[in-house]
Amino acid sequence: MWPRRKGAAPQRDTTSPRNTTSPGSTTPPRSTAPLRDGAEPPDRPRGGLLAFAGRAGIGKTSLLAEVRRRAEAMGCTVLSARGGDQEQRVAFHVARQLLQPQLAGVPEAELRTSLGSWYAIVGPALGLCATTEGSPPDQQGLRDGLDWVLTHLAVRRAPMVLVLDDAHWADPESLQWLAAFAPRAEQLPLLLVVAYRPDELPDHAEAFRGLPGRAGGRPLDLEPLSADAVARLVRESLGTRADDAFCRECWAVTAGNPFETVELTAKVRDRGLTPTEPGAHLLRDLAAAVKGSGLVARLERLGTSTVRFAWACALLGTEISPTLATAVAGLGSEEAADAADALRDARILTGAGTGEGPLEFVHPLIATAVYRAIPGSFRVALHGQAAWCVIDAGLGPSAAARHLMETHPDGDTWVVQQLRAAARETLRAGAPDAARRHLARALREPPPLAERAAVLYELGCASLLTEPATTVNHLRAALEEPIDDPGLRHNIVYRLSQVLAHSDRLGEASDTLAREIKVTGDVRVRLRMQSEQFMWDAFRADEPESPARSRRLARLADRLTGRDLTERYVIGLRAWDATLRGEPAHIAVHHAERALAGGFGWAEADRGFEVPVLVALTFMYADRPGRTEELFAAGIADFERQGWHGAHLSFGYTLLAYVRFRRGRLAEAEDFVRAGLRLAERVGPGTPAHWYAVGILVEVLLARGRLTEATQLAEDHAFEEPFPAAVVFPDSQTVHGELLLARGLAKDAAAELAAAGRRLNPRGMRNPAWCPWQLHLARAESHDAPERAVATAADAVRRARLYGAPSAVGQALRAAADVSSGLARVNLLEEAVDHLERSPAAYELACALVALGAELRRGSRPGEAAEHLYRGLDAAVQCGADGLAEAARDELQAAGLRPRRLHSAETDTLTARECAVAELAVRGLTTAAIAEQLHTEETTVVRLLSAVYRKVGTERTGLGAALGTARRESPGA
Repeated sequence: MWPRRKGAAPQRDTTSPRNTTSPGSTTPPRSTAPLRDGAEPPDRPRGGLLAFAGRAGIGKTSLLAEVRRRAEAMGCTVLSARGGDQEQRVAFHVARQLLQPQLAGVPEAELRTSLGSWYAIVGPALGLCATTEGSPPDQQGLRDGLDWVLTHLAVRRAPMVLVLDDAHWADPESLQWLAAFAPRAEQLPLLLVVAYRPDELPDHAEAFRGLPGRAGGRPLDLEPLSADAVARLVRESLGTRADDAFCRECWAVTAGNPFETVELTAKVRDRGLTPTEPGAHLLRDLAAAVKGSGLVARLERLGTSTVRFAWACALLGTEISPTLATAVAGLGSEEAADAADALRDARILTGAGTGEGPLEFVHPLIATAVYRAIPGSFRVALHGQAAWCVIDAGLGPSAAARHLMETHPDGDTWVVQQLRAAARETLRAGAPDAARRHLARALREPPPLAERAAVLYELGCASLLTEPATTVNHLRAALEEPIDDPGLRHNIVYRLSQVLAHSDRLGEASDTLAREIKVTGDVRVRLRMQSEQFMWDAFRADEPESPARSRRLARLADRLTGRDLTERYVIGLRAWDATLRGEPAHIAVHHAERALAGGFGWAEADRGFEVPVLVALTFMYADRPGRTEELFAAGIADFERQGWHGAHLSFGYTLLAYVRFRRGRLAEAEDFVRAGLRLAERVGPGTPAHWYAVGILVEVLLARGRLTEATQLAEDHAFEEPFPAAVVFPDSQTVHGELLLARGLAKDAAAELAAAGRRLNPRGMRNPAWCPWQLHLARAESHDAPERAVATAADAVRRARLYGAPSAVGQALRAAADVSSGLARVNLLEEAVDHLERSPAAYELACALVALGAELRRGSRPGEAAEHLYRGLDAAVQCGADGLAEAARDELQAAGLRPRRLHSAETDTLTARECAVAELAVRGLTTAAIAEQLHTEETTVVRLLSAVYRKVGTERTGLGAALGTARRESPGA
């Protein structure tokens, strides 16, 4: 609890909170109602934000002390913290003050159980456990973890009040977290109370100014005390004998500042001054001694030892260990104890004596004045001394780093070592900006020449997520330094290629690896670099020699056995390359299974997640999306365990949405891709994650029949040229062409889609299952060049047949039917339905059924039309394709038929008949043989198997493995 002397007496309500609705009011605002005596209106929110703003000394801390007192009196759990002038750059300083006391006393085993997977993510940031090896959580993942911890505490220990004083001095990591969390307080039994100086609020805390709170959406501004309020304070301290003239002079010399008023009355009392008009002329001199140079002069009169002890305390910040202050000041224990007593008597410090508990300054104004009074050169020396003392006390490099940051560069190897160690700790804890500052300071020390490349490498790694362009500069500079350790050089090259690729500079990433491959003697290292180069080239939209690269990759992968991670990555890239080129699907699946045989996670240290994702998607395009979903579930779990909740998790959710889209589960796909888009927007616009999310959402909305919404989405997110240099899927240019076609802009769509073909064809990317640009181009060309449209569609069908996945063939046949006419159109649609019934592509099957039914109706074959239209309508409704369902209803009405009512939606559970036909199919029986054994018609078997493929997520060749997985996951298994 802070001493009342820091501000006005709280029980008098002498500070005057005001907002736009009640300027100058001396009554506590409605927003403080939760902590007032008496009943609260039943409709009040459960929690909220209450912010107080005002200049130094205006009474914010006294007001917050009263909030704490009332909260504790009412049985609330109180979490409190205070920003510190000296701790502004100490990562998670405020978060630790708030949460560590609630968790630190819990046994480790119980804490691990309570926090679950969040333990390894938030533990290092909160000082609950040591940092561990491996990749650190990203900043969004860490904030999500802190959100979970605070929410968990608020619910379990409700009601809760969280008090943050001097928020303008809070560290950026804590403040950004709290600013993002604050709006959630309304839904929790949590009152968040914040006080700050508005003129000192840093840029990273601007969010606090506009946070909606219970004070009407704006902070409550605290005004200076009125003359009457100052008079009440003076008479409360000095007695009723204080006359009006004396009180008015007190108000005049303090300008109504509560802190200065309380300190002034204390000095009057200490001096024995009579509080009447004859002594009022002495007040101005007394007031000058309260702060600034007057305070410094008063401190110097206390003696050299006391001054040194005060300086040491000012260096150490808000929570001052007397033992540590004694060591920093270079005093003996008795001498330090006397100094602490003198400073308490002078109302400069408060708290227990040496060794008996922490000390603190009576007011931050005093701490600031004392710190600034330290001579510059001596202040630097004291910070150096403090760093040594902190290390000797076992507080670790992170605690010492803030002092080392204030010292002058001197080529000290010990300083470089401590700063590098601090950077490793803070980076692993999830504070890359703090790590970057430590390493930048280490670089200025400077480090020994032999260590300079390592420091630059570490600096580049710390800047990777926040400043990729700066990272490139640091890593390139590191490569120019003399490097004795080959492993370090290789790591620099790997990281440099990664950051270049993630900055959409794929050509430079590939060239960087190519140069290093030529000079690398280690065979295994060269293979690792080749695998990285193959990967980035696979994503390049401007790769000059793509077919040649594919041939080299095929020759290399076919020789490898998959004995280590690098070999499995190469084999995985071979599987993906086969998919892009449209080689037979079984070849791509074969290599994908080879890559998975030895296993690889999605969050491997020093590896990207790109290859595991590509291997998983290989199964999807080959009509085994169930297998893809298994791999994605495991990969997303890896991301979440690692605390990667930014771009990685966005990719996971977005591409999982794409899998659901291709299975025809459009509502689920929309939910997943919107979650991925929200995460991508937190990462930033224009990133690959953002392009993926917007492109997939456009496709989903078009499939659901919501053209206007898809168009608006594209406009809102500038989904148009220039498209990214990296290859994304679905291909952004193709999706844009599809959108133009859906809007009726056939010529524009044809130009866009033809450009996509000119970009992809030379690279050998000819699989219409991966990029159906030809299918949409044929439809666009049919308006003005029908013959060319038929030829385009026929080429797409040929490519699809070469790849062989039933969904790819069926989709291409339906496109060919769209640009054909007469009997050829019917035949193509019937063949499309036949192929799609053998795939898990429910939406494509629904489209083909409705198109076939409509064509048969127009051909005066109403009986056959009805059967296909009813099936198509059922499938469209189950997929969530509202536009297609409406088209099917219109066709049924045009045929004089009535759309039947749907009684239930399809589930993933196989019926008894579906299980029976699936088991027989796995045993290799033909549909005719299955029909004979089950005494049913062959068309019934076809439809039962089609339902099995959709539910299990595979085509026929993968059915055995998929059914085995389904059995293992079944509750009754």
